[in-house]
Amino acid sequence: MRVAVVAGSTATARIEGISAAGADPAVMAHTPSADCEIVAYGRPVRSPVVPVSPSGCPTPAVVTRAVRELAGFETVVIDAGLAEPTAAPTVAVDAEPGRDVRTGRAVPGAREIFTAAEEYGRSLPDDELVIGETIPGGTTTARCVLAALGERRATSSSLPENPIALKRRVVGEALDTAEIAAGGAAGTPIAAVRAVGDPVLAAVAGLVTGATAGGTEVTLAGGTQLCAAAALARHAGVDAPLSLATTSFLAADKSADVEGLADDLGLDLTVTDPGFDRESHPALDAYVAGEAKEGVGMGGALALAERRGIPMADVRDHVVTIHDRLLATGSGVES
Repeated sequence: MRVAVVAGSTATARIEGISAAGADPAVMAHTPSADCEIVAYGRPVRSPVVPVSPSGCPTPAVVTRAVRELAGFETVVIDAGLAEPTAAPTVAVDAEPGRDVRTGRAVPGAREIFTAAEEYGRSLPDDELVIGETIPGGTTTARCVLAALGERRATSSSLPENPIALKRRVVGEALDTAEIAAGGAAGTPIAAVRAVGDPVLAAVAGLVTGATAGGTEVTLAGGTQLCAAAALARHAGVDAPLSLATTSFLAADKSADVEGLADDLGLDLTVTDPGFDRESHPALDAYVAGEAKEGVGMGGALALAERRGIPMADVRDHVVTIHDRLLATGSGVES
């Protein structure tokens, strides 16, 4: 089994009020790169900060790393348009950072990214592949893609209160500029991503397509962004069984309706509750308050811990240990 983290950037994240994946736009550009380093090494190496929200919520990469240290799974990072370099070993899929979706041409190289990721996915020797993502602004691009495909427009947010009105305006502007009516890109997933998506969605969809074609069992480790990637794969003709593993935080977000999306797309849904509300610590409290909710494969990592019989109390303790270790290093934590 292997866990793939697909990492990239989109200029859509710079829209004020869209994302909490970083304390400010300059820091946010480093978030995906730092996430990959934390999963790979347990700490930032080249990236100058530990990603936190404006209120101090630590990146979900801390949770994924905690489970990795307890469960020992293999990882691979897919560079799907990182804006800043990462020290984590990566597989490239010919991607550049995505443009603002309101340009109507957000990912000009969508087909090339999809094809490169598909070829990589087909080449994997693994029986099981778990796919996570990290891209600030990704829930907004996911909402745009779902609208273009004619699917349920339900996406979560890294913020405690989902800025639905803002996202609706962005989606409307994006579709208008691209001259795509709602559902107008149904059956043409590359066109949907090219116009109003992001490079991570293109890469995940390609990876799913290639891996399932090669006989690999695929679990999407995340929330509504990965539902959008699953929608792209379904519209590309993938009818293989797919699973979605997410957190109780994401499932509790009624604005996201992850259950409805999973049902629409034929995804076998697993929801894992890590019990963060049973202890009080800054590494856990913000999740309980509704921040972050999902990302960097957190839901899949927690499901894997549960499947392997690792007590959630051990996971919580290890999350706290890693969080405190990161703070103690003083390695450019942004708060």
